[in-house]
Amino acid sequence: MQAWLPEGKARAHLAIVHGVAEHSGRYANLVQRGVSGGYGVWGFDLRGHGRSPGKPGHIRSWSEYQQDLTAFLHLIAERDPGVPRFVLGHSLGALIVLDFIEAPRPDLAGAILSGSPIEPAGVAPAYQIALARLLSRIWPSFTLSLRLSGGQLSRDPAAAAAYGSDPLVHRVATARWGTECLDAVQRVKRHPQAIRLPVLFVHGGKDPLNLPSGTTAFFEQISFEDKQLRIYPDSLHETHNDLEAVQVAEDLFAWMEARLE
Repeated sequence: MQAWLPEGKARAHLAIVHGVAEHSGRYANLVQRGVSGGYGVWGFDLRGHGRSPGKPGHIRSWSEYQQDLTAFLHLIAERDPGVPRFVLGHSLGALIVLDFIEAPRPDLAGAILSGSPIEPAGVAPAYQIALARLLSRIWPSFTLSLRLSGGQLSRDPAAAAAYGSDPLVHRVATARWGTECLDAVQRVKRHPQAIRLPVLFVHGGKDPLNLPSGTTAFFEQISFEDKQLRIYPDSLHETHNDLEAVQVAEDLFAWMEARLE
């Protein structure tokens, strides 16, 4: 885990749950804006990612992610009790967070969902999905390649190159991971009405991996009044690392600021 804290008392804390094949160190734009505005920013590497132990891209059960996020949020509360906490999930992290908040979560001030995989499109071809479902039952740790590149994430050449050369980034996932994620997507899509806390969805209008139309359709089904959706028309998958990164960071923290007020 990592934590970036402001001088003095934090106004609130933002817990980041990263995407597939990456790690918690790739959110510098949000960290810089948050700390300068008096927010604590926290991140942890999902199991099998970054510096955390475990087989790359593998889980035995989706519940492992839920247990890890619960423990991480409890840790933040223990370190700085009584301070409001927000959570941000990107891509895989957004799916983890959506599943998490569809249960009652009165202890969170709000959730931000970035690049939500409601309608995944570009991570794996259809034949790999069928193969993953078969192998998940007989060989759950079988490793499959993910079709991911820096050019799918950001139009910023520096950001795309940094992703490509990052030694903590991997591009694999196992059969069991794939089926657990697909099942989680279907479960989350069935329960938009269960979300009962402030939510902000952000999505790149040209995201080639998770289609913005899926996020829009899901957003419209949420009945809780305090909800917002922001589509950045030209951004790709990682709005926080794309050419609009500064504006995205400003928008996210302005939304949190309004929830605190």
